[in-house]
Amino acid sequence: MKIVTAAQMAAIERASEQIGVSTDELMENAGLAVASAARNSLGGVAGAGIVVLVGPGNNGADGLVAARHLRRWGGEVTAYLVAGRPENDPKMDLALNYGVIVVSGADDKKLTSLDRLLSRSRLVIDAVLGTGRARPLQGPVKNVMLRLGELRGESNRPRLIALDLPTGLNADTGEADPACPWVDSTLALGYPKAGLLSFPGAVRVGKLQVLDIGVPSDLLEETEIDLELLTPGWVAARLPDRPLNSHKGTFGHALVVAGSRQYVGAAYLAAQAAVRTGAGLTTLWSPLSVYPIAAAKSDEVIHFPLPEDAEGRISAEAASLIHDSGRRYSAMAVGSGLGWSVGTSVFVERLLCAAKDSTGSSETIAWSLPTLIDADGLNNLSQLNDWPQRVAGPLVLTPHPGEMATLTGLPVNQIQQDRVAVARQWSARWNACVVLKGANTVIARPEGKVHVSPFANPVLASGGTGDVLSGVIVSLLAQGLPPGDAACCGVYLHALAAGSVAQRLGNTGAAASDLLDALPRAIDSLRYSEKSG
Repeated sequence: MKIVTAAQMAAIERASEQIGVSTDELMENAGLAVASAARNSLGGVAGAGIVVLVGPGNNGADGLVAARHLRRWGGEVTAYLVAGRPENDPKMDLALNYGVIVVSGADDKKLTSLDRLLSRSRLVIDAVLGTGRARPLQGPVKNVMLRLGELRGESNRPRLIALDLPTGLNADTGEADPACPWVDSTLALGYPKAGLLSFPGAVRVGKLQVLDIGVPSDLLEETEIDLELLTPGWVAARLPDRPLNSHKGTFGHALVVAGSRQYVGAAYLAAQAAVRTGAGLTTLWSPLSVYPIAAAKSDEVIHFPLPEDAEGRISAEAASLIHDSGRRYSAMAVGSGLGWSVGTSVFVERLLCAAKDSTGSSETIAWSLPTLIDADGLNNLSQLNDWPQRVAGPLVLTPHPGEMATLTGLPVNQIQQDRVAVARQWSARWNACVVLKGANTVIARPEGKVHVSPFANPVLASGGTGDVLSGVIVSLLAQGLPPGDAACCGVYLHALAAGSVAQRLGNTGAAASDLLDALPRAIDSLRYSEKSG
């Protein structure tokens, strides 16, 4: 699903008009879709008090259409005019004809009427300002939004729905005016706007739902957009098949190089996540002190010990053991819990950049396995200025903002200000798929296409969850998915599993290991829901 800026949405609407789908038709479709979603959220609207906050432009017109349909279905609907409407307003005329009560905010300076309406309403629809407003909120609009904000902590408050985006939220950047309300849900019209998925404003959006408003498909203006939201259907269509006549070799051999004495769990979590995501075989190479602990915890994983330094980190000479193992791996994950030292940096360089002959001296060709690099793999790699030219094979990098800062030299706040642009720029520079982790994780491909995850889950803000993600993605790589698809599907499944853990355990206190058992169920539920739907 495409993610659009305000300018892109305007261009799509103009293109629709040119091929015969008028703005008025889109407006009618939008209002009906909003009304239907509102009715579903309440479980019916007959007799329900509903307030539609109406602004001066097209967003307000959409709101008037929604008000008309909600009244037609039996709702007690009031259109509260936060700002003036055009003198000749057919949407207003139709709303009045259907019995919608209209209250002028211009005659309600102290908001007395608004307060009375809010006190007896089950639902409020914010249809004040749409994509065209990026200036600070002022005057009556600001006052009304502040009043909505005051309702936030009340237990008996009405449900608040934003039409397209909450008033005061920048459609492109996610910047939020201080008066921008926190809403229960946002009904994006046609396409989600980039600002709805960007922080800090994304926290005010509530549950995001995208409504079909009849925009013609395959418009050139749409096909040229290279920013997309991950959807269940998109992910389900790309999951590896599980044929009945399969065997363990069918689903690839995932190689995980991970762990140190200080981070034993990282090795276990990454390897076990690869197993739980469906890899036919999974091999874990870990330091000698980690090996017996990980082997005792993971019966299904093939285990090999590696020499380590005095601090329990993999020593530099260990790379040749992996290269010389003679095993035919399908994909490799490197980095979880390795630690960071001169020795580990040399190990990572030797492992990823060049294989060694039997004497351990002359360089031969570098491995060309599809490879995921995470955590300390990235930190150690950052010590090599020329690593993008020396690492062979398809790459997936999974940095969090701090690791991205280490790799790029950019400050974290600059990275977070425009995550999409940063991920896209450096993905192209490194010729690697970049997974910039965080709420609404960004996945960028070297050719410029970017996907955004729809999930922001506090369960994933805990130690070890990144190691699980590494295992998920390397498993999908091993099963044959291209790097970009493996990264996108891995991010989605990882977050979907976290969502099921949150439902079962809550957002506080869930551990990374809780995700492991949830992964197979997440995969199967996704497959089943898409087939049945």
